[in-house]
Amino acid sequence: MLQIAVELAVEDDPHYEAMALKYFEHFLWIASAMDNLSYTGVKLWDHDDGIYYDVLRFPDGNGVRLKVRSLVGLLPLAATTVLPADLRERLPRFFEEAQWFLEQHPYTAATLTVPLEVGAGGSRILSLVNPDKLRRILGYMLDEKEFLSPYGIRSLSHHHAEHPYVFDAGGQEYRVGYVPGDSDSGMFGGNSNWRGPIWMPMQLMLIRALVNQYAHLGNNYQVECPVGSGRQMNLLEVSQELARRLSRLFIRNHEGRRPTHGNHSRWNDEHWRDHVLFYEYFHADTGAGVGASHQTGWTGVIAFLIQGFTAVEAEKVLEKGMTAVTEVSAEVAKETDKPEAAEVAEEVHEQVAEKVVAQVLETVQQQVTEAVQGGQAEKLQEKVEQIVMEKVAEAVQKKAEEVQQHTEQGAEEKKKVL
Repeated sequence: MLQIAVELAVEDDPHYEAMALKYFEHFLWIASAMDNLSYTGVKLWDHDDGIYYDVLRFPDGNGVRLKVRSLVGLLPLAATTVLPADLRERLPRFFEEAQWFLEQHPYTAATLTVPLEVGAGGSRILSLVNPDKLRRILGYMLDEKEFLSPYGIRSLSHHHAEHPYVFDAGGQEYRVGYVPGDSDSGMFGGNSNWRGPIWMPMQLMLIRALVNQYAHLGNNYQVECPVGSGRQMNLLEVSQELARRLSRLFIRNHEGRRPTHGNHSRWNDEHWRDHVLFYEYFHADTGAGVGASHQTGWTGVIAFLIQGFTAVEAEKVLEKGMTAVTEVSAEVAKETDKPEAAEVAEEVHEQVAEKVVAQVLETVQQQVTEAVQGGQAEKLQEKVEQIVMEKVAEAVQKKAEEVQQHTEQGAEEKKKVL
């Protein structure tokens, strides 16, 4: 909401400046609340472990951390947005009042990354985590023994496969273990499982956060990815690595099988293997699709990630953050998702243009000769235009019939397969 308000204030209506300031203050109050959710000072952030946890607050005001390494520990990264470098000049009231507010709450400001300073790429950033917290969280997220799967980021750390979290309350034991595929309990929505599998919307939010952090921290801020590999990457490279791992869900492996199809023999058959399904979520260890198979509303973002990271330039990302990836994805989509009519028109142009031109020239030459000899030169333009339109129409009609015939043949072939 803050980013939307800032963009509207900068580009359209200065009245949104006050709204942007309100959302900025809300952001800081939420950050402050996360830092103390009980009277005894229990925080979501565990300084010793270097990750966020849920906090269970009791009626007496005391609280206790539920030390489950889940998406709860990673999602604070998503509260990251890029603001324009010239924010001070374009929204002076916002900048001055935001600066005053931060001066009044120095402890809260110290735990965040605030937009007072211009980053490596020339932009400003507001983030719930500072560079130190970011590095510690990524130490878990990019560890293949924890969250990093061959196919993306798990919703629960693999650590809990051998070390389930156990909590006793009211004489009853509650247990959270790593379940990478279908849920093993009907209590939590049947097969809608958040205790291990990979969920595409969460991947996009985490990748967006990394790209925006890269816009501020630049190439010099590097982390080990995967942890223990010795490979150092900047945050743009890390986000690209995550996008590559996600794409493995849908790309054929060395056995010619798409992991998302799992062990379903039909979808690995030569007649069906290219009909890719967009599952609700994915098995964290095998990549097999789980849950509903028609979740294009969020799993379809894989196309955005593939398109956006194919040709994006690091310099543009430093300048604009995730907006640069979005713009590149939109340009690629224009080239790969053209309407059928446009494709037919281009094909007509390529295949019959020369033939049409030759026919038109020949006919026009005859008409010019007749017009000059018959003294009807004033009607020549009208005749030429008529000839051109007739010839082009003939060519398009012929090509359209060929396309229709080809489409009908394809439909008949599919019927035979069925």
